[in-house]
Amino acid sequence: MTMFELMDEWGPEKVVTVNHQRSGMQGVLVIDNTARGPGKGGTRMRADLTVQEVARLARVMTWKWAAVDLYQGGAKAGIRFDPASPRKEEALRAFARMLRNEVPSEYVFGLDMGLAEQDAAILCDELGDRGAATGTPAALGGVAYDALGVTGHGVAEAVDAATTHCELDDRRVVIQGFGAVGHATARRLDELGYRVVAVSTAAGAVHAPDGLDVAELLALREEHGDALVDHASGTRLEAGQELMLETGVLVPAAQQGVLHAGNADDVRARLVVEGANLPTDEAARQQLAARGVTVVPDFIANAGGIIAAAFGMRDRYSPFGVEVEQIIPTVTERMRANTRTVLETAERSDTLPHAAAGALARERVREAMRLRGQLPPT
Repeated sequence: MTMFELMDEWGPEKVVTVNHQRSGMQGVLVIDNTARGPGKGGTRMRADLTVQEVARLARVMTWKWAAVDLYQGGAKAGIRFDPASPRKEEALRAFARMLRNEVPSEYVFGLDMGLAEQDAAILCDELGDRGAATGTPAALGGVAYDALGVTGHGVAEAVDAATTHCELDDRRVVIQGFGAVGHATARRLDELGYRVVAVSTAAGAVHAPDGLDVAELLALREEHGDALVDHASGTRLEAGQELMLETGVLVPAAQQGVLHAGNADDVRARLVVEGANLPTDEAARQQLAARGVTVVPDFIANAGGIIAAAFGMRDRYSPFGVEVEQIIPTVTERMRANTRTVLETAERSDTLPHAAAGALARERVREAMRLRGQLPPT
């Protein structure tokens, strides 16, 4: 796919690629649509990253910001480099230097796959600008996203709002993925009285029909990482089998594309809440809907992180730091309201929730483009 083939009526407005020969770092910044505000989205690092992947995620950010009605534009950055390499810092610094024309005036770095709080601090240090990234350590005035578990907390609130809307009495939950999102989702759902019956990691899955001990899982994660499934009380399963367990709610919170035409008919959940980005495709959603399974879209369900990022954007130059105490209550309120709005709109318009949420987001972006005079003449 060429750069021009990435473009449509919405964007991208700008695609910048960089190549640092000394470290072998290659990177890309995609600024998709800034009609509602400057570009903001996470920055990911992985060895097999592609431009198309980053462009697709930048578009998701355009819709996500608009769907939650926050005034930022969609963007995403990616670094094609092994995050486990001992030369990671060199690659990060090279990436920041090569994008100093765009950062932070047009884009602000954030955290995504392969990057942690200290990496955000390094990006700021390289550019000599405290506001060049969000997600910096709390000691530098930033937000400890992982400690707060904002995205997972938001996913759990979306689950609770959706089960209420759907009048679903089955409070069993299966969570695929027990990383930054999955573990925080489990923690909050446990607090809300749900029964987490299965979780998975890259190493496999563990299942207990009567419910897993979430506190034990959280402790095992700290001690063993992905290998927690080998130590938890319950039945050991191969990774992927958890997706097909009988449950009230399924939360795919790991990788994209895990539910598709080939396996959607085997899903036995009554509600799917997308904790990961793009975990289902259109064919899967159609098949699930035909069987009465509701799917809450990713750019609604996992928007807790961007709500927190909005606080980071607002306060990143503040001498008082980010007002962390406001984040969780705001995430709770907005996630529940947005979930209800999308599901109610889907019912009224007789469309799938993805289509309803997408239409709402597109309407908001198009209106901003119209007001700015960005639409082509009719």
